[in-house]
Amino acid sequence: MSVFEDIQSVDQQYVCHSYGRFPVAIKDGKNAVCHDFDGKRYIDFTSGIGVNSLGFCDSGWIKAVTEQLGRLQHISNLYYTEPCGQLAKMLCERTGLKKVFFANGGAEANEGAIKAARKYSFDRYGKGRDKILTLVNSFHGRTVTTLSATGQEVFHNYFFPFTEGFEHIPAGDFEALRSHSEGVCALMVELIQGEGGVIPVEPEYVKKAAEFCRENDILLIVDEVQTGVGRTGSLFCFEQYGIEPDIVTAAKGIGGGLPLAAVLFGERTENVFNPGDHATTFGGNPAICAGGVEIVNRLDKDFLNEVKKKGDYIRERVMKMPHVAGTSGMGLMIGIATQDGYKPADVVKSGISEGVLLLTAKTKVRLLPPLTITYEEIDEGLAALERALG
Repeated sequence: MSVFEDIQSVDQQYVCHSYGRFPVAIKDGKNAVCHDFDGKRYIDFTSGIGVNSLGFCDSGWIKAVTEQLGRLQHISNLYYTEPCGQLAKMLCERTGLKKVFFANGGAEANEGAIKAARKYSFDRYGKGRDKILTLVNSFHGRTVTTLSATGQEVFHNYFFPFTEGFEHIPAGDFEALRSHSEGVCALMVELIQGEGGVIPVEPEYVKKAAEFCRENDILLIVDEVQTGVGRTGSLFCFEQYGIEPDIVTAAKGIGGGLPLAAVLFGERTENVFNPGDHATTFGGNPAICAGGVEIVNRLDKDFLNEVKKKGDYIRERVMKMPHVAGTSGMGLMIGIATQDGYKPADVVKSGISEGVLLLTAKTKVRLLPPLTITYEEIDEGLAALERALG
């Protein structure tokens, strides 16, 4: 039995079968290159679904995490730790937002945002003004509540009843927002619908919706679990939309490979949570926050401009490839629409054979490479992608 077959056998016997795995076991990696147990080389255009923002095994990130591990790995939020405050300060100073609550993953961050929005409204208006609007084709997580917030029915099978108080409206339809605003405490949006197909929401609609929310004391929650932390070429995507959200959620890339998420609160919401209102045991873990500090420190203006340039370079190259109908997205969050007969799932499978790791997003091939990917790695991965498309 090969090493891979042994790993696969143990996994199939003992790990819950809630994932459709590809027949590959990854042994090691550096930046955007990884290898399986047979020594085959792959270019990673997934970064662990947008998580490994600095790629595999970045030396600066490893140093930050391991040095903190040598001092203190966990103590709980009953006590102060230095990296937690450092990272919160950096995020607030970079965004203009006021306070941060740290959590462990995107769904948990979105749960925190939902709770904060409802408490904000309860504190000001009492019961009954608790509905949250989200967009059709959105994705906000896999807990029962965040599934209820998700505007895709494909995720709604089996798990009824869902949490009440959510309604889905079409993206870009301002009249739908206005006509459904009674009893609403918040509008929750992804500026680029990632799992929905890497579809940017129109800036004009977003600005108009933000203004309407401000005028009617409806909170604007921006879900940046996938778009945040440099992915689109700015620290957060909302900066490129010219809006000021009341709550922003982040996860994935902020931890660089370890579980970390954040809920960022603006001026209207910074004091919503009081002691006992919300908590999580591992939130603000010092070792993981130390890694987050390293990541945010690296994402300066020059670094973010390079993210945009790399994204433009990839899109230009991809559009010259066979069987490509178009691209979408921003920065290094890229969707590739294929022509009829070329299913994204088949392209991903072919990509593995050719030496590139890819993702899907509904009807598109999705690329979320590490933000640190080099042009040499990009070229190698694109050559493999072109073979997979051929």
